[in-house]
Amino acid sequence: MTETTNTNAPLWTPSARRKADALITAFEGWLAKERGLRFDGYERLWQWSVDDAEGFWSAVLAFFDLRFETPPQSMLGDARMPGAEWFPGARVNFVDQVLRHSDLASPAIVYESEAAGSGEMSWGELRRQVGSVAAALRELGVERGDRVAGYLPNIAQTVVAFLATASLGAVWTLCAPDMGPVSVGDRFQQIEPKVLVTVDGYRFAGKPFDRRAALDQILAGLPSVQGVLWIPHLDTGAAPPVEVTRRRWLRWSEATASDAGLQPVAVPSDHPLWILYSSGTTGLPKPIVHGHGGVLANGMVNMILHNDLHAGDRILWAVNTSWMVWNAHVMSLLGGATVVLYDGSVTGAGKEPDWGHLWKLAARTRVQFFGAGAAIHQNCLKAGIVPREIADLGALQTVGSTGSPLSPEACRWLYEAVKPDLWLNVVSGGTDLAGGFLVGLPTLPVYLGEMQCRTLGAHVEAWNDAGQPVVDEVGELVCTNPLPSMPLFFWGDEDGSRYRESYFDTFQDAQGRPVWRHGDWLRLVPRPDAVGGVIYGRSDATINRQGVRMGTAELYRVVEALDEVVDSLVVDLEYLGRPSWMSLFVQLADGRELDAALHQRIRDALRTGLSVRHVPDEIVQVSAIPRTITGKKLELPVKKLMLGHAPERVVKRDALARPESIDWFVEFASSYLRRNAG
Repeated sequence: MTETTNTNAPLWTPSARRKADALITAFEGWLAKERGLRFDGYERLWQWSVDDAEGFWSAVLAFFDLRFETPPQSMLGDARMPGAEWFPGARVNFVDQVLRHSDLASPAIVYESEAAGSGEMSWGELRRQVGSVAAALRELGVERGDRVAGYLPNIAQTVVAFLATASLGAVWTLCAPDMGPVSVGDRFQQIEPKVLVTVDGYRFAGKPFDRRAALDQILAGLPSVQGVLWIPHLDTGAAPPVEVTRRRWLRWSEATASDAGLQPVAVPSDHPLWILYSSGTTGLPKPIVHGHGGVLANGMVNMILHNDLHAGDRILWAVNTSWMVWNAHVMSLLGGATVVLYDGSVTGAGKEPDWGHLWKLAARTRVQFFGAGAAIHQNCLKAGIVPREIADLGALQTVGSTGSPLSPEACRWLYEAVKPDLWLNVVSGGTDLAGGFLVGLPTLPVYLGEMQCRTLGAHVEAWNDAGQPVVDEVGELVCTNPLPSMPLFFWGDEDGSRYRESYFDTFQDAQGRPVWRHGDWLRLVPRPDAVGGVIYGRSDATINRQGVRMGTAELYRVVEALDEVVDSLVVDLEYLGRPSWMSLFVQLADGRELDAALHQRIRDALRTGLSVRHVPDEIVQVSAIPRTITGKKLELPVKKLMLGHAPERVVKRDALARPESIDWFVEFASSYLRRNAG
């Protein structure tokens, strides 16, 4: 969330019934009965969870009865960061925990798609399809450790393909079909998938998008792909493109036709489950590898315990499959919850945008939990939507928000326009963790502009530049202890140097041990019930558009491929209470001007090569892009200038290859701040 007010009065206080029914209450009761542990309030429970890793994580495994074929010898064999060894000796498969719920009467999946209509899938049918697709993947040559990539929207087939892959001990990775060949190639080429699961296209805001041409380009750059599972999603009669037919391929209807049965392969706890992608400011996207045991254990804490998801509860997150929140949403299946999948525009398929569309969907599907990116809530507020007047939200108990800071105005709007008795569950974490650092809890009050608490098991602090913990003061978000779902490694990072540089090169504790620096500005706020938190945006230069993070290097690769563009620099600004703003600065070849035609070519190149969300809000021509003597672009200094930092504290001119190049940006930032004052 964003900045708070001075009031100590909560926006919402849970009822006695809400507290009594909460999973966290059951967990505390179990700890008292089974372990003789009693805690006076959440903060003391949290303190125990970070002080006693062995006790806390063994309690999580036992309370949720997590299924390990071979139990772990201990919870934490080696506590080093990076390199912590979680659940040594254990053998497990993430899919076993999901499909233990096969006898539930509630559906496993409810779906609605602009291209394919609506429906639901039972737990039994989910198990059958996962077994059938797993057999099809084996037929295409997939073995333990092989990578299977999806080029898929948020549909039931995507969930089935992921679970089938994981059941074999193969490694899953995913990109949304609105991503262009450049972005997809940058990701998939690094991990060399053996099989691709893909759609022919999708429908968005009422318009069809045939992706077969893009798919041809993607596959042409992926010689590792030996087989394709073909899903005609946009057009049921669509023929696959040339590059698909050059591989072994199966139609999805064939892949799901058998009753092959399912026996997930037990793998070591640290066996790779999936690869997510997050980007720094240079180089290719980082392929982040998480393991079966870590995602299972941390998922139960983050997605089930903190989200208070009971078996049969319905949860809808408005997500793009390139966003880590898709993975978090699917983790809801671990607790027997029903995931509601939506494939389409958040404003509906009509001729005019309808910001009430998702609220009507939440009403139709009778969800208890509806989550969306903060920008969606903000846009609903600006559009004047009053969800309680347009939809029957009687089943709704919880609204989630993540992806970027949520303004105090949007917080108030949710309570005024949705319902007053509503748990607002705002979380902040990341792709890197496949989880949250600051989360919610239904037994705690909600304060304006704040996240309620720190995640159980995560020793989160705010540190100043000297590496000292601070409270009620903005600092860098750090985590001083290992967590099960921290990355195992980055794919292809043989010596681990890129992993260490990403999180562990900035801060050390008093004993000289590295601690995790996340790259967010955080203020911890002490409250009577718990220590809450306020996130002030990214402390690095990574682009974060609608919750999908992307490194600037990817954007530069597209822009600078144009003959007219010599150099470029992008700045993505996050604001408190209003939309982010992305500025692209371009240095053009001699004699070239940024006319309307070139302006449009740049926008089209970014829309096609990356995605529509990465088209900048403004494009500005400059005489020179400022770089250091070693050639590094000054992304973060320019960002700080545009946020109002003093030039002398942001950049040292003598460190620049062309010191005069920064002068234009100092003046531009000053003018920009004057234009946007207030």
